[in-house]
Amino acid sequence: MSLDALIPPPRTPGWGNPGPQCPPRVDVLTGPYPPHEVERIVNDSAGEFGAPPAQAWRDRAAPGPSASRFVLDVEGEQVEVHVAPLPAGAPETVQPVVPPVSRWQVVITASGRPGGRAEAVARWLGAELRQRGASFTDAELRALWSAMPLLARYATPDPALADWALVFRDAYTENSVGFLLAAERAGLRREWIYALSTGDQTLRRDRVHAWFLRRGYHSDVLDERVTLGSLPSTADNRHARAVRADVEEFVRRAHAAGRRVLVIDHGGAFCPNPGLTEEHPDAAVELTEAGLARLTRVAPGFPVFDMARSRLRTQLGHSEIADACLRRLRTLLPGEKFVGRRVLLVGYGPLGSRLAEQLRATGCRVIVVDPDVGTLIQAAERGFETARTARAALERSRPFLVVGCLGRPVLEAEELSSLPDGVLLAGFTPRDFAPLSDGRGEAAATPVPGVGVRYTLPDGTAVLLLGDGRWLGLFEDEGVPNRGSDVLRAGLLVVAKEVCRRAAQLPAGVHVRLVDETLDAAGLFDAYYDEYLA
Repeated sequence: MSLDALIPPPRTPGWGNPGPQCPPRVDVLTGPYPPHEVERIVNDSAGEFGAPPAQAWRDRAAPGPSASRFVLDVEGEQVEVHVAPLPAGAPETVQPVVPPVSRWQVVITASGRPGGRAEAVARWLGAELRQRGASFTDAELRALWSAMPLLARYATPDPALADWALVFRDAYTENSVGFLLAAERAGLRREWIYALSTGDQTLRRDRVHAWFLRRGYHSDVLDERVTLGSLPSTADNRHARAVRADVEEFVRRAHAAGRRVLVIDHGGAFCPNPGLTEEHPDAAVELTEAGLARLTRVAPGFPVFDMARSRLRTQLGHSEIADACLRRLRTLLPGEKFVGRRVLLVGYGPLGSRLAEQLRATGCRVIVVDPDVGTLIQAAERGFETARTARAALERSRPFLVVGCLGRPVLEAEELSSLPDGVLLAGFTPRDFAPLSDGRGEAAATPVPGVGVRYTLPDGTAVLLLGDGRWLGLFEDEGVPNRGSDVLRAGLLVVAKEVCRRAAQLPAGVHVRLVDETLDAAGLFDAYYDEYLA
């Protein structure tokens, strides 16, 4: 996967074919582009291309924010930039900003010969403004920071972080921005932070990436499917190899500079053998059980703190995640009836059990499947209809929705024919519907933009896989809200500090008890109760 998958390509209307009469080429942008910022970038472009500073005109007579025009003379050709205020729109962040962020329309016009200096300047201007506009504004960052008071409380300077570098791999959400900003405040230097997206199609991934770059971090994509061995294309695999090599070089440079390297990972992408780097980190924090399973199989030669099975995750995290799952499901299906209808839920673990209760509270008749008979007994004794396998459940019922919380395929490729025609599929753990989402089967795929992919099986059965085959809660969404993530990110920061403080004294291997002890000693649960529940 390339960064084109992370940031939509810029649209430049009218630039493709200027025509024989050489009319002005026009680029139009909308976003947080106040005139003083535009003027600064216009004059930066003048310096970049050896042109004199721009001439500026402002509409002083207009009430409120005023329109402006800037003109650059580039070797006899002209670039004009018009900036006009727009009405305030809906917030482009989870937290609303008061007063709202101002919005502006910028029109860049280049006149002169096609491919000439004016067009080059105009293109440079458009790219710079897009990068600036994609990033979060200072007001938006203040709103984000105010929504995560526990994270702010624990973001205190710690000398233990002074000689460390960080590789941070997780979904690109606003709370990831908050976490890395907190890590900076705790002592990490921004040039020694390498952020990696898991490839989840989160709602504001482009803004997160732009802010990371503007902040001075390294930022790229190392797709979640790398760790699962299911990248669909040669280009994706080629990009993954290039990113792995770049991360390895980052780790090597950190070690050469006398720094140790901490990896915070979502999925075990940095297992030492067989893994994705030869230059190993000095310590790690793993956020998922799937990642821990990979690390355990290869016996890492460094300490790994286990956040996935910590009390923080099991007691507080799964409830927030289940809430985000159901909310996203209902948002994607605004016209669907849920009350009274059958739902098949496969995987009755910490997440699945909570989601089953929420679906039942919505009015659904939930059938539970789990490969562990003890877990299945628990579901039955809580009043759920149960079955030992998904295929057995499908033989006696026709659910309108199948929910995956298993972490491995709910149905194998040869069993997909047992699905009822028109069924909806929602996966909330990796690979729940991999026989479809991996793209290696015989089903014909038809994208349904903003919703998912419709698959037509060889027997003519049509099923709709919601999202992109990853965790549905992050599909064009932020997942757990910032305040819901606050305690989780604060706990991660507390644990990261402890890892850096004690890494040299800790034995290699996975540590979960130490995670719980560290969080207890920090008083995180008490702080959470006092902040949100008292």
